[in-house]
Amino acid sequence: MKRIFIIPFLCLTINLLATTQTTRIDKNLNIYSDVMRQLDINYVDTLNYDDLIETSINYMLHKVDPYTMYIPKREDDELRRMTQGKYGGVGSIIMYRDSNVYVSELYEGMPAQQSGLLPGDRFVKVDGMDCEGKNTKEVSDKLRGKPGTTIEIILARDSQLITKQVTRRDIHMPAVGYATVLQDSIGYIFFNEFTTNSAQELLTALDGMVQSYGIKCLIIDLRGNGGGLIDEAIQIVGFFVPKGTEVVSTKGKIERSNQTYTTQTSPIFPNMPLVVLVNSQSASASEIVAGALQDLKRATIVGERTFGKGLVQNIRPIAYGGHLKVTTSKYYLPSGRCIQAIDYAERQRGHQLYRDTAGGILPDVVLTDSQKLDITYNLYRDHLFFDYANHYYRQHKSIAPAKDFQLTESDLEDFCRFLDAKEFSYETETGRNLGELIKMAKQEDLDSTLLAELEAFKPRLTVDYRAAIQRNRKEVEELLGGEIIKRYYYHRGYYAYMLRYDEQLQRALEVF
Repeated sequence: MKRIFIIPFLCLTINLLATTQTTRIDKNLNIYSDVMRQLDINYVDTLNYDDLIETSINYMLHKVDPYTMYIPKREDDELRRMTQGKYGGVGSIIMYRDSNVYVSELYEGMPAQQSGLLPGDRFVKVDGMDCEGKNTKEVSDKLRGKPGTTIEIILARDSQLITKQVTRRDIHMPAVGYATVLQDSIGYIFFNEFTTNSAQELLTALDGMVQSYGIKCLIIDLRGNGGGLIDEAIQIVGFFVPKGTEVVSTKGKIERSNQTYTTQTSPIFPNMPLVVLVNSQSASASEIVAGALQDLKRATIVGERTFGKGLVQNIRPIAYGGHLKVTTSKYYLPSGRCIQAIDYAERQRGHQLYRDTAGGILPDVVLTDSQKLDITYNLYRDHLFFDYANHYYRQHKSIAPAKDFQLTESDLEDFCRFLDAKEFSYETETGRNLGELIKMAKQEDLDSTLLAELEAFKPRLTVDYRAAIQRNRKEVEELLGGEIIKRYYYHRGYYAYMLRYDEQLQRALEVF
């Protein structure tokens, strides 16, 4: 007889839990509403309630996880950029530096480049807005807008003010950043992001190399690719594995979040040897492609452990034209392993958050991209590669093709003279830390003999920056040359130039 009552009892328990949860939500919404009402009635000054409520929503969602976010109607352009890879704007990357906003990079063939903007230009006014004291988001919001509309941009360049009329257009970033043929009929594709039609872009590039050059093998470079649309990832895997193969599944709280994704078409390149390059910034859809091809024994994965972003977001419409990008489930690969590395539920419970080493994709060939705190770090941090590239561009109307360009001894000497004019002083991290150590030793009134010994080390840590440049010449040429290339050949030229220095790519070639 006891078995008869098990199912009704479970149903009653579930209903009670659901009712309790609803009551808690209603209670807290009433508290929130009453707080706002009391503020409206009693607060001494007039408040911007739209801003207050949006701030509270954003902070609440930040407590949930970094990927769940509120997108108000005014940010429809950002929604289009996330889902379609395009937005209305001028086609430039901007940066914040020295309390100002500058042009950092230009996209080839886009309005900013065609209108004559240059890297290093400082924004003075954009569409009537004074840019002094503004951050990159505020300036970016002004640069973006409806395609076909024209804005006036006032820039400072070499102590002169320049006015440009720039007409916005749809800015679509190509999914395939660069494609080329390497040694021994090996194709290489640098893949930027998973947006609408990005799988077709990859197929077009791959098919072109097969038809024109007869490539036999392929490297797909997903380093730095933060992911995007899952359907595009499924299509890409489907180019290489049999129809009906499981690629990834999702599991969530509600039934519709539980899905299994399989390839829908017959493979176009079922036997082409594959290597997929990844790093710690390869996330989401990148991890689906790399992880599925690894599980299916279809590709060799080379590089660093990936980011571990295995949370699925869906866009849900909400009141007044806004949208909520909400985490609904987690990704699981064919082997059953979950991509997600961090358990954000633990953070909500007040526990310390650590990155679980079981998350992400562990490559078959593990490599590390060692970061050294040498002189290149100092030069990059202080924007001196960037500044010299702008100087170089003004002095040279043209340079050799990207794949052939090489900095000369004369160029490096000119770079050193440029650093002298900037009064560049190279202080090592060791020297900086020694200075702090001596200061602390004096505060603690340590033995004078010990202080003298520490002081005696200081001259030995003083480094001639020219000698340091020569010791790290390869890295200097890589970063400085890459920055110069962008001024002439933009992103495609940059990729072509940087491949010659890419040690991880060389290791990937060895796999074949």
